[in-house]
Amino acid sequence: MALELYRIDDRLIHGQVVVGWGQPLDLRFIVLVDDEVAGSDWEQELYRMGVPPDMDVYFDSVDDAAANLERYQGESRRGLLLTGDITTMTRLVDATGAIDRVNLGGIHHRPGRTQRLRYVFLTPDEEQALRDLAAKGLEVTAQDVPAARPMPLGELLDGTGG
Repeated sequence: MALELYRIDDRLIHGQVVVGWGQPLDLRFIVLVDDEVAGSDWEQELYRMGVPPDMDVYFDSVDDAAANLERYQGESRRGLLLTGDITTMTRLVDATGAIDRVNLGGIHHRPGRTQRLRYVFLTPDEEQALRDLAAKGLEVTAQDVPAARPMPLGELLDGTGG
């Protein structure tokens, strides 16, 4: 499978994604799934500036990503699919049924969110959405960088993971 990582990170494309994950996984493309960014040339250009010239970036709406997912998964190059929030990833999972694992990266503090890890803050609704993904058979883990231990969802939500 060419998509090595399906990640939720509210910062979208940034150094930790490009360098921290990109280099160890030898990523050659990123699929950024965000309805708003997919429709904004200005925002796309800003995100393109954060990746090296040899890495392609595709900006898809949820509908476009669902239509293109099989092609991305069949790529000969390694890639990463990235959403900025749990809702977008859930919509994509529901539209395709072809995603089997999700990595939680940076989901940062906002009012109503409780800290679960130094880089993951969740509302009760977000916690339930993650439980729902796991109930569909997806492996849901939190991991900020490749060298860190992937924390299973159960540990994250019950507070035993640190």
